[in-house]
Amino acid sequence: MFARTTPWPLVALFTAGYLSPYLLPTTVGRLDSGLPVSATQAGAIGSALLLSSAAAGFLLASRVDRIGPRTLARAGLLLAVLGYGGAALTGHVPAVVAGVMTGGFGSGTITAVAATGIAGRRDPHRVTTLGLLGVSALAAAVYLTVPHLGPGHAQPLAAIALTALAVWPLTARLSPRTARTVAVTSGPRLPHLRSGLLLAAAMPCWSAAQNSLWGVSGRIGLTQAHLGEVTVGVVFAVALGAGLLGVVAAGALGPRLGQALPIGLGTVLIAGCIALSASATDLTTFASGEIAWNLLYPVVLSYVIGLAASLDPRGRWAVLVGSASSLGTAVGPMTGSLLSAAAGFPAMGAVLAAGLLAVAVPLTAVALGRRTTTVTTAYPSLTDEPVRLDVAA
Repeated sequence: MFARTTPWPLVALFTAGYLSPYLLPTTVGRLDSGLPVSATQAGAIGSALLLSSAAAGFLLASRVDRIGPRTLARAGLLLAVLGYGGAALTGHVPAVVAGVMTGGFGSGTITAVAATGIAGRRDPHRVTTLGLLGVSALAAAVYLTVPHLGPGHAQPLAAIALTALAVWPLTARLSPRTARTVAVTSGPRLPHLRSGLLLAAAMPCWSAAQNSLWGVSGRIGLTQAHLGEVTVGVVFAVALGAGLLGVVAAGALGPRLGQALPIGLGTVLIAGCIALSASATDLTTFASGEIAWNLLYPVVLSYVIGLAASLDPRGRWAVLVGSASSLGTAVGPMTGSLLSAAAGFPAMGAVLAAGLLAVAVPLTAVALGRRTTTVTTAYPSLTDEPVRLDVAA
């Protein structure tokens, strides 16, 4: 898994770009407690952060090659440091909003560079898995550390800014100009248009379902399962540990199972976990649902990202699908709150599970329609690893 040719700068950029959505629950929760805003307003600020990140992805999906990965990565890291760092240092609400949106655009820019580079690797799934392992471990460390650093909104935002700052030196190993790739299709047109659009259309729904549960899981444990805050925190810590195990398992399995089985069956199992967790009335049911969901979620996500990367060796579909997923992440907490307020947690879980079962069909169809053929060509950035070009089935 940790081969000599592992592109660590891309793994680090992936970690820095994905950290903000991973820390969204604590970021939003501390905005609510540390600033004069309501819970709804804090959620809206979190959504603005993710929407800004998604906008960067949509805007830059086809421009990474043109601008150059090193230049664009450094611009994104600078925006993240200034945006999140500035928001952490002020208590003025408009300045915090401006800061997190600036930082969100930086996160989206960083993720676009990482996704584009990962798509050109021989084994994008392995690199994606390492990135998910990095961000899961870092997020777990932040969740365990931040409560001991006092109240306020600054700590999680500062953690994201410091991560971006730490990644900066690694950008020296990125190419200052575009890597030369050979396209199997002529011109700049996106390849595999139908499969890519289907995947991009399905991902907001898939992501929204995950984050609808995540956004209200604390309330389910406290109000429906009648657990204490400490107990709920322990469940979440164990669940994050299970997520790390899931990432390691995904890396160990690699392409052995193909893509259709992990994505299709995994999504179906996640639907069951969401329904179980949302209907929990005791510790056993709540912990089982949350831990199993956190174990499966990164496994399926790693295969979905790898599937998007396989659609275009230039990485454009990987960026677009990731940005579409960010849209779902942004609306997820609000969706979960509205559904649970209108119909209760069990009904919310049933609706989300049904939606995931429906989304599993197009995701599996796209995965079944992919056949990968490897063609080698020069790839001057990072290592001499050849670029992988994919041919549609």
